[in-house]
Amino acid sequence: MAEADIPVDLLNPGQVFACMGLVEAADVLLGDATGAFDWSDAGDVRFRMAARGERSPVEVVVEFLRGATATAIAPAGCQHSAEKWDVRTTSLDSDAPYPYPEPDSPATLSVRLDGQVQERERRAATLTIDYWGDSYQATGRDPFKLWGGAGGYPGAALARDAIAIIKEGDVTASDPFGFASPQSSSFRLDWRRDYIPIDAGFSPNKHGNVWMVGYPMVELLAALGLTHARPRRDERLSYRYAAVGGSPLAPMFLRAALGGTDLPFSQRFFRLDLGWSGQEGKERCITTVTEEKKQ
Repeated sequence: MAEADIPVDLLNPGQVFACMGLVEAADVLLGDATGAFDWSDAGDVRFRMAARGERSPVEVVVEFLRGATATAIAPAGCQHSAEKWDVRTTSLDSDAPYPYPEPDSPATLSVRLDGQVQERERRAATLTIDYWGDSYQATGRDPFKLWGGAGGYPGAALARDAIAIIKEGDVTASDPFGFASPQSSSFRLDWRRDYIPIDAGFSPNKHGNVWMVGYPMVELLAALGLTHARPRRDERLSYRYAAVGGSPLAPMFLRAALGGTDLPFSQRFFRLDLGWSGQEGKERCITTVTEEKKQ
């Protein structure tokens, strides 16, 4: 087993979700992945994880994402495609299961990340992102889809764009969440990039010489993490999430903790509030995050 630890801001929900994504990805790519938060030093909170192999699991995941290819996956017979945005789209065979009912637009097609894992020998591997396909009314699981409307820029293109930035950037395994780059669009999971125009006083995308700086590694890993767990929805614009501390735990415990489940481990609970970044019912962005006392 190899171990790794990275700095994390618990008041940045995207980073907490991204830690989940690191463990989920390492579990698929390497096996037996575990993780937990360490806040014993309030000035240097860390996320500690371990997985099979001899190399840092964070290093392996970052390397995989740098070389990955994003493909939109459509159910059999579906007419939607992300080809318009130069993203390859593959339709499943008629007997192949799809993780949710047929999407009503290209925006929410499932996304497959294909790449290579180098651990003693090189082999192919695949990760999936599909958190936005859930129906809160049907499943009780909120999709936590924050970017544009149903007919907007597809999740597959957002994943493809994030990978392109990561591939060209200087991402370090010691602090992957610190990697910043101009980013025109995102899953809106790292609130350091987002804004509400009416509060900011202007809209940067209306000015050709103004670029928002984003955190594509956080965005992509957070999307992977949300595929298996979500914050708990209290209201349309209000959610709760939790982080679990102590000895590294298996993914199922981290998933339960993220949704605010009270577990027999050390936990910290947080509320995140959203605001409409434009027209109500469309894009949302994280506005405030506060820590709550355990009941």
